[in-house]
Amino acid sequence: MSDQDEAFLAEDEQKQLALKVILEAWEDALSQGVAAEIVASSAIFAALTDMIEHYGEESVAEMVAEWPDRIRNSEFTLSEDAQFSS
Repeated sequence: MSDQDEAFLAEDEQKQLALKVILEAWEDALSQGVAAEIVASSAIFAALTDMIEHYGEESVAEMVAEWPDRIRNSEFTLSEDAQFSS
């Protein structure tokens, strides 16, 4: 799929594709011997640096300030019927 094709995907399709690609890379790293917690912290670092580049430090800081409540409310807990399951 080319970059031009991806531009025509609906936002929910883009999210599904992005998560699929990231999870495949995650599994590849695990299969090569990288510890899961290192993959996780690297993914968070990569996401935050990209978001800061696009939105700025203050906006990202405000967003992550909400994470504790969202985590406690299970927003990031995946289940069998998760919205982005493949």
